[in-house]
Amino acid sequence: MRHEGSGIVVFPGAGSFGGELRPLLSAWGPSAWLARYPGRFGRDFGRAAASFEELVGSCVTQVRRLRPTRPVLVGHSFGAYVAHATATELEELGTEVSALVVVGAVAPALLTVPEAAARNPSDTAAYLGGVDPGLLPDESDEWRDIVLDTAMHDLRLLAEFKAWAHREVRCPVLAARGEEDPLTSTGGIGAWSGATAEGCTQRSFPGGHSDLLRSPAFASWLDEARG
Repeated sequence: MRHEGSGIVVFPGAGSFGGELRPLLSAWGPSAWLARYPGRFGRDFGRAAASFEELVGSCVTQVRRLRPTRPVLVGHSFGAYVAHATATELEELGTEVSALVVVGAVAPALLTVPEAAARNPSDTAAYLGGVDPGLLPDESDEWRDIVLDTAMHDLRLLAEFKAWAHREVRCPVLAARGEEDPLTSTGGIGAWSGATAEGCTQRSFPGGHSDLLRSPAFASWLDEARG
């Protein structure tokens, strides 16, 4: 996936500040950068987005500001839907997207966000623990409350996401999942073929919801799939 002149934009999952994505960012080098969601990365990014569309608008602005040539958008879980919506907006504005890579996320038409997942911090903690116990810091870690509040807000925004509001992308989709991921299935990621006009390639890897992000095999597959 290391193409001259292209950029790789990585979209983190619900509550994530990008820590689990560092192996990928490091492997891809300076051509890759982390999308910075509003309110999450210091004063320069102000308050948290008040809506899913506001979040997407911020990401579109960030990508266009960097002016990458045919960027690759990579989204994990919640970030997959942000990346998808960002890709459709970029294409509408004339930016050609090289590929959309979605990890640990069923196709938009199949997405459901349980109401209890974002009802309160305790319920959000239970939901995340069922998805991937490694998503949350230990209870003794003061960072835990920040991650929980952030994840709860992200899940509330994700509940606003409507597949019909975002047309299919004009770039190919690469869809991946962990074989033990409770949020996805082979059919669920295969259904991304209905969200693109350019075909969908899919692959399952050992492990759960986030394990493949640290897998050299996953990084190699992306390079090979992209040519």
